Amino acid sequence: MKLDHPLAITMWDFSWLERRWPGAGYENWSQALDELVQRGYDAVRIDAYPHLHAAGATQQHTIIPCWNQQHWGSPAKTRVTIQPHLNDFLRLCQDRKIRVALSSWYQNDEQERRLMIANARVHAQQWAGVLDTIAADGLLDTILYVDLCNEWPLDVWAPYFLSAPTERQFESAASCRWMTSAIESLRSRYSQLDYCFSYTGAVPPQLNPADCLNKVFDFFEPHIWMVCCNNSEFYQRVDYHYPRFDDSGFRKMVDRAEPLYRSDPTYWQNLLQQSIESYADWSNRVKLPLITTECWGVVDYKDWPLLNWDWVKELCELGVRTAAATGRWAAIATSNFCGPQFVGMWRDIDWHRRLTDLIHESALPQEVRM
Repeated sequence: MKLDHPLAITMWDFSWLERRWPGAGYENWSQALDELVQRGYDAVRIDAYPHLHAAGATQQHTIIPCWNQQHWGSPAKTRVTIQPHLNDFLRLCQDRKIRVALSSWYQNDEQERRLMIANARVHAQQWAGVLDTIAADGLLDTILYVDLCNEWPLDVWAPYFLSAPTERQFESAASCRWMTSAIESLRSRYSQLDYCFSYTGAVPPQLNPADCLNKVFDFFEPHIWMVCCNNSEFYQRVDYHYPRFDDSGFRKMVDRAEPLYRSDPTYWQNLLQQSIESYADWSNRVKLPLITTECWGVVDYKDWPLLNWDWVKELCELGVRTAAATGRWAAIATSNFCGPQFVGMWRDIDWHRRLTDLIHESALPQEVRM
């Protein structure tokens, strides 16, 4: 990865393909991408559905929703076809000079095909199949990087990683063996691409630089939120525990979240800044540049009665400014709500432009400078 300035990136996850009913935000890709460019973004991270692509790239697949409260993806059963839609979307991005990061949340389908990923070899083969179809259409230059699994190895996204509970940690020996094997296999076929497994955690993983990160990762993609800092103190005090199919969590957010933040904003801001700076220091030590596509304030939020976006945007702006100042990020997101379905966040064009300009003007890690 060689860049001449940090990229402003956003996460469109599986929403880009699943949220295509009228009013869902992605029914007109050209319009959504034009609005993304208008806000100053030059990269987007999406789900390429490698497990469904392998089962039949041009076949229709029925998606079982992973939630109905959060506004990513579909809140109900829907049907998707991976190709030619993936390459159609990539062409539209190419036309607008938008780089595309490929990832996967391994959405469940009626046949539970994600559970058929028996090992790292199968995992890599499925991704190679996706890249083969992209390369065949001359679109490989559009790809910014490949994140082989979102927030590896959380069971919600990687249920196929059937290790013992003690091994279900990013830095475990079993996890490192899987990540190393999968990336090395893909790199043997597509050496020009950059690879990672994205990560969520309150602090950088406790890995020796000689371990799998420096062997096979081209950069590190941590997902960083204030609410996850200090053992998820903020969410513990709000009593929010990510309910996916009832609104009890959002009712607690209405009653408790903003009042808790406003009661001592400096405390919560300091937690976020300390977390970002700890990642920057770690990145400098292990000589891996950073990319963050999910961040900076709260994990779950949406347009909802009595939920105000102002305090969320305040934290997100602080996160962007703190990360940009470290010079360790190759691409920075403004939040994980930067998509047309989050109207309260999306419509503030000036806010986005101010932050994307800041990102573009910040320093690059030496490892990715042209």
